[in-house]
Formats: sequence, structure tokens, C-alpha cells
Amino acid sequence: MQESSKQSRQNDVAGSRLRPLEGIRVLDLSRVLAGPWCTQNLADLGARVIKIERPGAGDETRSWGPPFLRDAGGRDTSESAYYLCANRNKQSVAIDIGSPEGAALVREFAKTCDVLVENFKVGGLKKYGLDYESLAELNPRLVYCSVTGFGQTGPLSKRAGYDFLVQGMGGLMSITGEPDDIPGGGPEKVGVAVTDLMAGMYATTGVLAALMERARSGRGQHVDIALLDCQLAMLANQSMNYLTTGIAPRRLGNAHPNVVPYQTFATNNGHLILACGNDGQFRALCGAMNRPELATDVRFATNSARSVNRADLIPLLASLFATRSNDEWITTLEACGVPCGPINDIAQAFESEQARHRNAVRHMAHPLAGSAPTVTSPLRLSATPVEYVQPPPLLGEHTAAVLHDLLGMEPAQIAGLSQAGVIGVPFVADVHEEA
Repeated sequence: MQESSKQSRQNDVAGSRLRPLEGIRVLDLSRVLAGPWCTQNLADLGARVIKIERPGAGDETRSWGPPFLRDAGGRDTSESAYYLCANRNKQSVAIDIGSPEGAALVREFAKTCDVLVENFKVGGLKKYGLDYESLAELNPRLVYCSVTGFGQTGPLSKRAGYDFLVQGMGGLMSITGEPDDIPGGGPEKVGVAVTDLMAGMYATTGVLAALMERARSGRGQHVDIALLDCQLAMLANQSMNYLTTGIAPRRLGNAHPNVVPYQTFATNNGHLILACGNDGQFRALCGAMNRPELATDVRFATNSARSVNRADLIPLLASLFATRSNDEWITTLEACGVPCGPINDIAQAFESEQARHRNAVRHMAHPLAGSAPTVTSPLRLSATPVEYVQPPPLLGEHTAAVLHDLLGMEPAQIAGLSQAGVIGVPFVADVHEEA
């Protein structure tokens, strides 16, 4: 047993362990954000992801700019920053699935794949023979993941779903923003498409779970991911605040509904975040502010009491925070173990010492720009780390190579399909190279 463990460690050092999803092939029929976020996670973990795109147009996000990636001369390329955020480590194959020949090609691909991810409207792929039921007959081992606004069933299932729409319909905007009765109050969406991103993460989890189950049963299944379901689930404590009381939570700005003080405060040169998560931290805060009596005041001694009496406590704290600078308060509070921090813009966040230490940004060789930045995956695996192999692909960049590799097509066949408009092959490619 000890010898086996020793050999395992030697293998790790030698780099002989495969990436977690090495050997898994994913057919990606999704576009925009939720589906591509899922497939980028799978690609980062070692799966081979084949992104199917419309010839001549591709994923809608390719045109969602400016900004666009710039080349070495500072000129815009065709690749939007939005597209770049969710499509690394994939191959792009341009196929017109609206043509019978194109749909047939995708069905052939599906026979060879382990996973298919799509975000068409419910029933939208059936006319092409690319729905779950049709493909499960061709490949019973296929894990088929559908990402839609409202799921495969229910009165809203036929409606298109968008992150902004679902943030509103799913309750998130009702608890985001300042209260209605103060200046600037009213519902706000979150500054990034969190519902799409969370749906992509739930889709990743569902696909991995289905693959684990397939290892036992030998059969795939349909994974049904709805943005609305994900939005309701991610309300977390706020949903339980409602379900346990029958009272819908309301907007509190930057304040926490259950923990006090846990919000932003203005200092004499900006704002900082204070996050007192327990009574001990509150006592330390009061000591740092030279107001120890606040910690023993019956109104504030416990979190429950502070929550009830927040209207009395917050003005007292606000007046004290306003007397000193951000840096002074952060230095003082960190020294006594009170969680706090600055409110960085995105540039400051990426340039922070911690983000730089964690290599939050990497650069990948890019055929148009020379180099393209990418945000490092937060998945940090000690033995099989994420590899940054392929930059977000150009439209149809791998069409010829993948058709040759997976379906055995020769250059003449590929050229014929291209001339007929079934596929897009924008670049001269050696189809005999490893795809």
C-alpha cells in the first residue's frame, strides 16, 4: 500500500495523470453566455468541446462590441471581448443546421460524443432531428443538457428567457438596489449576468453528475436547466426568509437582511465594506472605535438585537466612520480581526496584490491579435490543473480538421460542402493535422 502511494506521487510529479475530463467529447450547440459558460468549464477540465456555429455569423456575442480584441497595432479585430469571456479551450465548427446536410452532420457528431449542450427554445431542435429523444436513439450514452429560460415544462416553457428578464421575474431585482423611499431607490439588476452564469454553473454540475451516473448505468439522460429555477435557487437565505415568514424581503441597498452591521460606510475620503459576522467581531469593532459600551448595550449586544435595532445603531457607526480615511480604518480594523475592505473598481481588483499573486489573468497566443488575455479559471486542482491550450476560436477555425478527424471526410468532400454553403471553412487548413 505504501509502495502504491509512493508510485502515485511519482506519477503526479511526472505529469502522467490525465486531466479530469480527458477523453470526454462535448458537442456545444449553445451560444451567448449560460451554455458557453458551462462548456468552457468542461473544456477547462480537459473535455474536447466542439462548438457548432452558423456559417458567416457564429455565436451572437461575436458581434457584441465594442470593445473588441485589438491586434499588436492597436486595431480592432473581429473578436469581441464578450465572446472571448466564455469560449476558450474550444474548437469552432461552422455548420448550417438548417440544411438537411448540416443537420445530418451534427447527428453524426452526436453519435461520437459523450455530452451535448444546447440552449434553443423548447422543441426548437426537433425539426432537425437534434432533440434529446432523437439523439438518444442514435447514442443511448449521450448526456444531453438543455439550458432554457423557463425549463422544458410549464406554462412559460415556450417563452425565450434572458438574464435581465429572469432577474426581474425571479425576485433578484426586488432585493437589489436602495429602498424606494430614499433618493436613487428602486429595483436594479446586478452588474453582470449572474442568472446566466449561475445557470452555466448548475449545468456544469448536472452534466458531471450525469456522467458519473452513466459510469454505473451505461446510459445517458436529459439534464433540464432553467434560468428561472436557478434564479429561485440562488436566492438562498432570502428565499428562506420569505418561506419561513411569508413576508417577501425588500431592498436594503448594501445592508444585509440578517446580519448587522454588514454593509458599506462612508469614510472621510470614500467608502469601505464592514462585515461583522458575529458578536465577537462586533465587540472588536466597538473597541477599535473607542466605544466599548456599544457592545454591552442591550440593544446591540447580539446580532438578533442589532437586527431589530439597526435604525439606532447604523447612524452611530456612520458618524464614527466619517471621521477617518479608508486606509486608516482598514488598518485599524484588520489589526483587531474585524472583516473589512475597500470597494475596488475592476481595474483595481485585477491589479490588487492578491489577484496578481493568484495569476488572475493569463495570456494566450491568438492568430489575429498575437496574444489575448483571459481570466484564470478559479478551479485550482493540485495534480491536474486547468490548461490554457486554445484561445477562443475564430469562426469555423476547426471545421475542416474536425470533419476529417471525427467523420473521416477527405478534402474534396469538405470543399464540396463548403461550396454548397453547408459548412463554413474560412481558413486554409491541413485536415491531416491533429484536430
